[in-house]
Amino acid sequence: MLLSNGAQGVKAQSPAPASPMTVRSDIQEANSQTGVVTARGNVQVYYPARQMQATAAQAQYFSRERRLVLSGNVYVLQDGNSMRAEVMTYLIDEGRFVANPQTSQQVESIYLVKETQENNSNASGPASMAPGLDELLPTLPPLNANP
Repeated sequence: MLLSNGAQGVKAQSPAPASPMTVRSDIQEANSQTGVVTARGNVQVYYPARQMQATAAQAQYFSRERRLVLSGNVYVLQDGNSMRAEVMTYLIDEGRFVANPQTSQQVESIYLVKETQENNSNASGPASMAPGLDELLPTLPPLNANP
């Protein structure tokens, strides 16, 4: 199914061209009265205009609010950065993700951090914490460790 986010409202300037967002899944339902499209089972979302890909168990696209809600083992990749959560909402007009974990779990994000030339030349090894600060912080287990 191909979804597009067309311009809404009256504008003096010409509207921006619509950008396709492709949603693939086992089952899809569209409600023309509410403007909600629901995809279930092995959901894959491709939104090239925002360099975004996602997978989830379910996705709901609220076309009137321009909001995409992904749920069930959500994984999003955008510009090389990634995020995992149980439920994630993508606010298209704001270009913002809101992620919520399962109960007693956490959201995981991995961001690509570009090093500047200045930072690379000044760094001779790992950054050290302020004296005594490392003693105050807990030692974190690996992310894949079971509690």
